[in-house]
Parts: sequence; structure tokens; C-alpha cells
Amino acid sequence: MVVIPALMYGLECWPIKKSHVQRMSVAQMRIICLMCGHTRLDKIRNKVIRGKTQIVSIEDKMREARLRWFGSY
Repeated sequence: MVVIPALMYGLECWPIKKSHVQRMSVAQMRIICLMCGHTRLDKIRNKVIRGKTQIVSIEDKMREARLRWFGSY
């Protein structure tokens, strides 16, 4: 609950690159997998894990936060 807001702090002001999105996505999936008790050796796809947990991808959250900052959302 606390980790995602910490990752997204100040996000509205960043000039976001694809590498930033990729790193944020990897960090989010690591956190989700730790919460579920899965490891990479389990070889479960990210879509399956997100479907079970019903957690929206960080990329969508980042887009939503930026649109809210600009008043479009």
C-alpha cells in the first residue's frame, strides 16, 4: 500500500522515458510477486499475477497521474 505512492512521488513533473516506465514496471511486479509469494522460478506470467491480484499496471497509474496533473482526467 505504501510502496506504490512512494514510487510515484513527484511523477507528474518528470520527463518520463520508456526506460523509466520499464524500471517502474519491474519494481511493481517484484513487489506484487513478493506479496503473493511467487518467485521467478515459478514461471508465472505477469498478466496472470495481475489478473489474480486485480492490480492495475504502473504505466496506467502513471498516465492517470499525469493527466490529472494537467486537468484532463
